[in-house]
Amino acid sequence: MTESKDLQAIAEAAKAALDVINAIKDEIKKVIVGQENMIDKLLLGIICDGHVLLEGVPGLAKTLTVKSLAGTIDASFKRIQFTPDLLPADIIGTEIYDIKNSVFLPKQGPIFSNIILADEINRSPAKVQSALLEAMEEHQVTIGDKTYKLPDVFLVLATQNPIEQEGTYPLPEAQVDRFMLKVIVKYPNKSEEKTIIKNMSTSKPEATNPITTIETIEKLRKLASQIHIEERLLDYIINIIDGTRNPSDYKLKSEYIDYGASPRAGIYLTKAAKANAMMQGRGFVMPEDIRAVAYEVLRHRISISYEAQAENITSDMIIEELLSNINVP
Repeated sequence: MTESKDLQAIAEAAKAALDVINAIKDEIKKVIVGQENMIDKLLLGIICDGHVLLEGVPGLAKTLTVKSLAGTIDASFKRIQFTPDLLPADIIGTEIYDIKNSVFLPKQGPIFSNIILADEINRSPAKVQSALLEAMEEHQVTIGDKTYKLPDVFLVLATQNPIEQEGTYPLPEAQVDRFMLKVIVKYPNKSEEKTIIKNMSTSKPEATNPITTIETIEKLRKLASQIHIEERLLDYIINIIDGTRNPSDYKLKSEYIDYGASPRAGIYLTKAAKANAMMQGRGFVMPEDIRAVAYEVLRHRISISYEAQAENITSDMIIEELLSNINVP
């Protein structure tokens, strides 16, 4: 009886949370036309305390969407434009010598913010990537011989351009795995593009207004972790992850996959499914929630082989076939 009451309370709280989520979406839509999936997945990342990588060709409003989302939250926000000459100190900060007192004092970099927009993240070399890696994984940075904690709510929302190779540095696999979600941003449809042209040809985009707080985000995170998920759905998630590692057991060609998803994939898939359920106003996870986030959680965690690339097989195609081959509970 007590468990039933708890589930009912969670369900009611999820419905209340939906009002906050819809208010944030409505504020963003004052600036952004379409791109529903990108907006949903960015919100999902914030609720799950997971970093998000946005990949798409130039001009798809990736940067503007992140800035608009950050504007709806009363939190600190910094945009870092990644370039080949960027140094780790430009991100995390450095020590400055105080001549008067003969001591070195820390000067904190832009990483000490709640939301970081890492624009064109693949344009900077390995040293910069490694500096960002500690911040993303440990929520801390090291300046000199001291370690400094980052804010409790700390999120890296990164963008990258997939069509340019010159002047870019592929992200290390270890860092890519730190991103909870990888979102492929697509072109708008005809109707959306017409609206974009009308809006952008007559005026500049508006700025979004803060309509929620860090404290509310922390409450949403706590609620998302309490969303109920049945044992059979956990088994479903485990089968999906296992399918990326043992593809032949799930009627997939094993020669297409070099290595499968890491243990983080199962954790993130569960957390994302819970958050997705909450964003629908539900207090429990359904199979549809798992399938709704599977591509974003898995696509950058499956390493496809040269043979797959030669046959134009993508990780998304492998995920699609995997999902169709596993029985839905």
